[in-house]
Amino acid sequence: MDRLGYVRPGPAHREQAWEYIEEFLACGSNINGAGGLQKYLEDYPGWLDRLEVARRQVPTEEALPAETFFLVREGDGKIVGMANIRLALNESQRRHGGHIGYSIRPTERRKGYNKVNLYLALLVCQAHGIKEVLLDCDAANAGSYRTMEALGGTLVREYYDDEEDFCMTRVYTIDVPGCLCSSDFLPVPAGKVKTVRISRAEKYELFCLFTIAVEKKNPFCIWSHRR
Repeated sequence: MDRLGYVRPGPAHREQAWEYIEEFLACGSNINGAGGLQKYLEDYPGWLDRLEVARRQVPTEEALPAETFFLVREGDGKIVGMANIRLALNESQRRHGGHIGYSIRPTERRKGYNKVNLYLALLVCQAHGIKEVLLDCDAANAGSYRTMEALGGTLVREYYDDEEDFCMTRVYTIDVPGCLCSSDFLPVPAGKVKTVRISRAEKYELFCLFTIAVEKKNPFCIWSHRR
């Protein structure tokens, strides 16, 4: 039984953050949802400063406010995933990128973690008053778009991206209140347990030890994944 939660990056995560990116580079996997961490491997403190600026950024066509989280497994403290959540969109991000970028490290895939990752990201969006999120992914990335569909994603269009990824891209929207307030996702009091169904084949138990809140310095929402 795996207990997972979001943690804001801090100085103590430096070595693990480096190992996380190195794992992607070693296997040639795309790095999504890392908030540009791969560009700051030699300047981790500078990356943390960049994240703090992004949290307080006023939306413009050049820059957007964003939150970045590590998805951490509580049992061993390992970073198993990341998410970068844009709290507003400009025209560029409406065309390509959307609200949420997320990933699971290659050695931790096929465990259902990315559904938890995206669900927690939707909780953050709800805390910031975002009612509908826009997401996109490579049409060849079945794991990513099936995760979106499992959490109520609606395919709105497909297009060939001939500017950045040079691939067919699928674009989805998710109704945040509709997803989080469905019968399977009713909120539970702190410390209580609720079994939720994210897909027909998988169930999770939600432990609301902490509540995602904009003001909290280190929000942490714990899940258990029973296989």
